[in-house]
Amino acid sequence: MTEATAPRIDIGVQETVPTIHYQVAMPQPETHLFDVRLQIVNHTSSILDLKMPVWTPGSYLVREYAKNLQDFSACAGEQPLPWRKISKNHWQITKEGVSEVTISYRIFANELSVRTNHLDTTHGYFNGAALFLQPLGCENLPIRVTVVPPHPHWLVTTALPTIGEQSHTFYAADFDTLVDSPFEIGEHQLHHFQVLGKPHELAIWGQGNFQVQPLIRDIEKIIAVEAEIFGGLPYDRYIFLVHLFAQAYGGLEHKNCCSLIYQRFGFRSQDKYERFLQLVAHEFFHLWNVKRIRPKPLELFNYDQESYTTSLWFCEGTTSYYDLLIPLRAGIYDAKSYLNYWSKEITRFLTTPGRKVQSLSESSFDAWIKLYRPDANSNNSQISYYLKGEMVSLLLDLLIRARHHNQRSLDDVMRQMWYEFGQAEIGYTPEQLQAVIESVAGVDLTDFCERYIDGTDELPFNEYLKPFGLQVVTEKEEEPYFGVKVNTEHGRETIKFVEAGSPAQIAGIDAGDELLAIGGIKVTAHQLSDRLKDYQPNDKIEVTVFHQDELRTYTVTLAQPRPTKYQVLPIKNAEPIQQENFAGWLGVPFSTVC
Repeated sequence: MTEATAPRIDIGVQETVPTIHYQVAMPQPETHLFDVRLQIVNHTSSILDLKMPVWTPGSYLVREYAKNLQDFSACAGEQPLPWRKISKNHWQITKEGVSEVTISYRIFANELSVRTNHLDTTHGYFNGAALFLQPLGCENLPIRVTVVPPHPHWLVTTALPTIGEQSHTFYAADFDTLVDSPFEIGEHQLHHFQVLGKPHELAIWGQGNFQVQPLIRDIEKIIAVEAEIFGGLPYDRYIFLVHLFAQAYGGLEHKNCCSLIYQRFGFRSQDKYERFLQLVAHEFFHLWNVKRIRPKPLELFNYDQESYTTSLWFCEGTTSYYDLLIPLRAGIYDAKSYLNYWSKEITRFLTTPGRKVQSLSESSFDAWIKLYRPDANSNNSQISYYLKGEMVSLLLDLLIRARHHNQRSLDDVMRQMWYEFGQAEIGYTPEQLQAVIESVAGVDLTDFCERYIDGTDELPFNEYLKPFGLQVVTEKEEEPYFGVKVNTEHGRETIKFVEAGSPAQIAGIDAGDELLAIGGIKVTAHQLSDRLKDYQPNDKIEVTVFHQDELRTYTVTLAQPRPTKYQVLPIKNAEPIQQENFAGWLGVPFSTVC
């Protein structure tokens, strides 16, 4: 849907209330510069303060969007106004006796991600937090946004409604809504479809090997399944903004739309296609969980600094649990594929040593300094709240289902969170979240939370899977344990990770070293596993590397093999009650996975 057919509203103007109007132009898209003009009328104070957000909701990292702002100026009519910069993202204008101000600036936009801005000769895409200065004290006032495309045939797609008959002009109820409404401008494909009587749009920028109609049919299934969980759709119109790029992957949720970025040729292979639909299911589920059901520190957004919460495991991890489950319920893949996806997720989790160091609540709290800033030691010292949150959500769902014979589930937790907090957008505390889960489970979860959310105890997968006829099985590893991960980069075999306490670390090998040889014979990343199979545990091998350009040889004592792969498999001779529980959970007979 273009703005020509988007919902329209009429707004009145109160002469005593400040009015805010942004104009976004891109006269030379090849420069990657958005020209932004902000006009404020009826602002009577002698000082006008403006701030650029440092982060955007849904992406918990201070990204310093002000770094891309240049050519700032302020004027009243033709008269320039004095201004000064107070801090990295704070501009202050002196305007004694002036009630109408025009601020102009430009934003450099050449970072293609779901949380930033991108402008080139093919399209323009921007997020509100990364583009718009915020007039302090005016956060709750309505806003007009006019977009001036560089070419008349370019479309403008956004979840915001248009204003009357004004060309390319849109209405945001307040600054939060503006931040929550990205824009896609260009020659993108635009497809319309209806689900449960409500209009939806699929906007696709970039070429790829997708097939539109099958893709829309599967998206419709995902929407319908998620709407059934919560009892309907909490919006009047929804847009999927899709950017197709090289080897890209990611998404960002919004109340009435989502932005997705995916590899352009990732649709023919069935597993890659299913991965894209899991991404769709994840971001769409967020329109309830996170955008409306959100932790207390995120109830009101402070765009100037971090907002800390220990509950991101529920925001993101529980959503990740559902992004695997929703396509199964929608019939996009079968139960065998579902368990195979779980095998991969559990393998990722159990081969991350940081799970023994960082708790789930700490991982949530430290998102601002750790998750989005990985380094060579990250896998040793931290665990993703997405990944472990997904694991804990699995255990909670199985716990609830086993206690109540599938008559209750994590679905009931989500519904109760929606009724108590989401509909009114009242933030919840960790204690309130635990209370809701306990009320559905019918059991005190203090010990569970202390061990698996606030602690680092190993997750007892088999204890929770056994009532459903399943188990996690370790695949036998043939090679002795060395403890490094090596990638080929620019013709060099670079050691990217050295596991804490591993034979490699004990010997003195570092991440960043260039692996050259084992036993005096050249070895590549591709060959390493096979070469190690020629040795036995406790064998001593000579490993030659370049360490900071110095040639060094280390003696490494190999250890007993470590598991590197885990599978979720059915238990042999499962009892009738286990098979019944399985069918109640996944909706298909147990025999379908045997």
